[in-house]
Amino acid sequence: QLQLVESGGGLVQPGGSLRLSCVASRLVVGSFVIGWFRQAPGKEREGVSCIDQSDGSTYYADSVKGRFTISRDNAKKLVYLQMNSLKPEDTAVYYCAAGPKRSVQAMCSTSFMDYWGKGSLVTVSS
Repeated sequence: QLQLVESGGGLVQPGGSLRLSCVASRLVVGSFVIGWFRQAPGKEREGVSCIDQSDGSTYYADSVKGRFTISRDNAKKLVYLQMNSLKPEDTAVYYCAAGPKRSVQAMCSTSFMDYWGKGSLVTVSS
């Protein structure tokens, strides 16, 4: 069993920054993807950013490229999402999720994630 716990969400003004953290209960050897997904009210859950815990390859949704940065600290079993230049449309519940790397092209697909955190609410509003 792999458990994931998010933290760092909250209220921030447009243009501001937040850093989300996700701690995993254990490390996984081999190609394994961990990342961030979000779901706004009335919308489908979407992949925001994912990283291969082994080789460090990353994925970013077009909507967050240049603003968000994913990073990992395998020794501490942590993954971060640094969110800068936040926009109201970034408002959502952000979930940490993980699963074996099944596809390079779709490494950040919700359907490929086997483990999910409970989510952390990020609200971008003035």
